[in-house]
Amino acid sequence: MSLLFSPLSLRDITVRNRLWVAPMCQYSAEDGLPNDWHHVHLAQFASGGAGLVVAEATAVVPEGRISPRDTGLWSDAHRDAWRPIVDAIHARGALAGVQLAHAGRKASTWWPFSDRHGSVPAGEGGWTTLAPSAIAYEGYAEPVALDRDGIAALIEAFRAAARRALDAGFDVLEVHAAHGYLLHEFLSPLSNQRTDEWGGSLENRARIVLDIVRAMRAEAGEAVPVLVRFSASDAAPGGLEPDDVARVARWALDAGADLFDISSAGLVAHQQLSVGPGYQVPFAARIREVGEVPVAAVGIITSGAQAEQILQDGDADAIFAAREWLRDPHFGLRAATELGEDPESLWPPQYLRAHRPARQAAAAAR
Repeated sequence: MSLLFSPLSLRDITVRNRLWVAPMCQYSAEDGLPNDWHHVHLAQFASGGAGLVVAEATAVVPEGRISPRDTGLWSDAHRDAWRPIVDAIHARGALAGVQLAHAGRKASTWWPFSDRHGSVPAGEGGWTTLAPSAIAYEGYAEPVALDRDGIAALIEAFRAAARRALDAGFDVLEVHAAHGYLLHEFLSPLSNQRTDEWGGSLENRARIVLDIVRAMRAEAGEAVPVLVRFSASDAAPGGLEPDDVARVARWALDAGADLFDISSAGLVAHQQLSVGPGYQVPFAARIREVGEVPVAAVGIITSGAQAEQILQDGDADAIFAAREWLRDPHFGLRAATELGEDPESLWPPQYLRAHRPARQAAAAAR
């Protein structure tokens, strides 16, 4: 069996394979509530052979949304709206995760397919944004620096959202500490210029991430995996580097996290990053090696052979893909066929007519 289609156990769950769907914002919610679009969007990946389907960055408070069209989990109504979506993922054989998030100074922005850019004005549905320090993202409105009470309330909001996620049936929780959003803003010296216990040293800048991991672990108990998504590098002078993030990942592992989803950049508009196939895999490999922690790799991974090689090389323990799932919601089935795997149980029975001829053709070719 290939590594890609071997199961992976995290705490009390076992994921059927290691080809997973990364969280991808759809900017299609109203008042934070997921709807039919999210239901079809996420369930199709389970039909397509994914092991784990992680729902998009989901705000723990209304002002934590990237845009007014982002999903949330700040009320029981949101919990109830997510439940049938989770059930649909489970019915198709995959596990369901959710990425809990706060967009910080990059909140209250127009969605990508709007004809407008930058911050949404308050009179048009926007709001005042929050950050570790009152430093704006280039081109966006200046945020308000969180005080100690605000930080305490934020940690509690992550805990409460984790509870609702579990009650909705999610199997895996992920903390979003990447892409220039609030927790990444705390981690990076480029956006965190505080002089209290939440700023200065790497230990202090990481404090809020670790406190959130501990709060979510306490809520989830010992059975449910908690993942953390990190940007391994700010790709800008004076910013975070992979060895910094490896240290934080190790601390987070000790605080109760189980696996780290390694991406990069997003903090500043002047970042310099070379993008190409598998461009973030070296970041994942470095954090896995230095931090001695399990990781998932992501970033222009588009074939079963490429994903399998990443695992065979020991650069990651699992694979997250994003745009390839959008191009082909059956990426998992295609990758399995490409690797010569024959996990008939991966295929929905309604699709077996497509699977069997492919299997016969592969056998004839051998």
